[in-house]
Amino acid sequence: MPVITPGTATRTQAITDVIESVALEETALSHILNAEGEKIQKMVAMQDATPEILLATNKSVESMVNAVSRLEMILQSKLSVFDGCLCDNTDTAVE
Repeated sequence: MPVITPGTATRTQAITDVIESVALEETALSHILNAEGEKIQKMVAMQDATPEILLATNKSVESMVNAVSRLEMILQSKLSVFDGCLCDNTDTAVE
């Protein structure tokens, strides 16, 4: 995990830090989705899995995928704030 220390960061560095934090969140979300896929694979491979168990698993996974999708939209909106910001070469300190 990156360590965020108080200080006088440049605008470019502050934007880069936010983008990096979004990338780390995206990585975490990808791990969650991968775990959900593995959950489905294990449930389908079970010899005694009933249709009810499989449907409950599907509902659980669907709920998690929907939550991840909502978080993806939030992350996208975080990034959209900085559209075009890094093209400006003024490197002033963030207060």
